[in-house]
Amino acid sequence: MDYVLIDLDGTITNPKEGITKSLQYALKAMNIHIEDRDSLTRFIGPPLWESFKSFGFTDEEVDMAVGKYREYYLVKGIYENELYEGMENLLTRLKQAGKYLIVATSKPEEAAKHVLEHFHIVHYFDDICGASEDRSRSTKEDVLKYALEKNAISGLDRVVMVGDRKYDVLGAKEMGIKSIGVLYGFGSEEELRKAGADHIASTVDSIYDIIMEM
Repeated sequence: MDYVLIDLDGTITNPKEGITKSLQYALKAMNIHIEDRDSLTRFIGPPLWESFKSFGFTDEEVDMAVGKYREYYLVKGIYENELYEGMENLLTRLKQAGKYLIVATSKPEEAAKHVLEHFHIVHYFDDICGASEDRSRSTKEDVLKYALEKNAISGLDRVVMVGDRKYDVLGAKEMGIKSIGVLYGFGSEEELRKAGADHIASTVDSIYDIIMEM
């Protein structure tokens, strides 16, 4: 595998505190009070608009909720985040092995750049591809298509997607590329296998071995 596309939230970093607090803040503004932030972890991974839609909001209400979410997230939540242990070592080894690394995330592209800069790991990536602010590129499939086209990647048999949720796996399948589902994030092994992940990585370190063996 020459090209490694990597999800951000739940794969490179653990954003649980920041994202769940941002969701809690936004929902409170919409008169929905959630005390148990752990119940909001299921919304780490899917597009933000899709998450708010699940509460039965209208399109106008979704826009309001997203605005409130960003009100908290862009000031505080984005920094309430942790780099997974061993991640920088993984990125170093992959670059030393000559791999072309691309972040492929449903998070808005500029926000993703800020996170990577915050952890001083942005230099490991050849490109950062995320969702667009106008929703024209919001699903994981949209982001993967954008990443492949932007980087002029045509040999799909040389590409792998690494992520922790079914959205990463299903998006990869739609684009005709292989996938590695990781178990240390927010998706279960059952979710990843049901989605059709080609490989399962239980730890950060095991990702390297799987990629090198593919």
